[in-house]
Amino acid sequence: MDFLKESYKVKSATIIKNLQKRNMEGYYCETVEEAVEKAMSMIKEGDSVGWGGSTTIDQVGIKKLLEEKGIKVIDRDKVSDPAEKVKTMKLALTADVFLTSTNAITMDGELVNIDGNGNRVAAFCYGPDSVIVIAGMNKVVRELDDAVKKIRLDATIPNSFRTNSKTPCHYTGICTECTTDDTLCGQILVTRFCKPKNKIKVILVGENLGF
Repeated sequence: MDFLKESYKVKSATIIKNLQKRNMEGYYCETVEEAVEKAMSMIKEGDSVGWGGSTTIDQVGIKKLLEEKGIKVIDRDKVSDPAEKVKTMKLALTADVFLTSTNAITMDGELVNIDGNGNRVAAFCYGPDSVIVIAGMNKVVRELDDAVKKIRLDATIPNSFRTNSKTPCHYTGICTECTTDDTLCGQILVTRFCKPKNKIKVILVGENLGF
């Protein structure tokens, strides 16, 4: 018996129940392949799909699959001009479907995200008709206080390298809650209830994904 996998099943069942009381759909998939299949089943022919910066979404390979299926994608990563990239990021917020992960999810079903520019967290609040969240079980924490601490320790620092941001944590490995121009902690969002109902769909994956 894989004891870790069994613990994921038990944890995910509790989280999914608590997501439902917060007007969010929740699903558990043991593998990345199952999670991608589930996410693709939520995307209809004719839908446009956008995303924010997400290591998890990059890891699971769904972007390539969308292109192979001929789905219209709004891909900020293919735009090199900074001004055009900003326009593309804004356009992604009008997509039918927005793909993302979450920095953390509590056992009580709250999604916690910290963002630099705010475009990713904006999608949780308003804009896309559907937000599909793919999150490894490594993102699970007990409660809100644990979530922010985990994000600042496990996510913000590697993200400073991913984005080449010259924040203090980039050099020290410690979050100082900086107010530099490059800060990756410009917006902190707790999604505790979803409106309209089931706009947000959370696919929990029994693997380590992202950070």
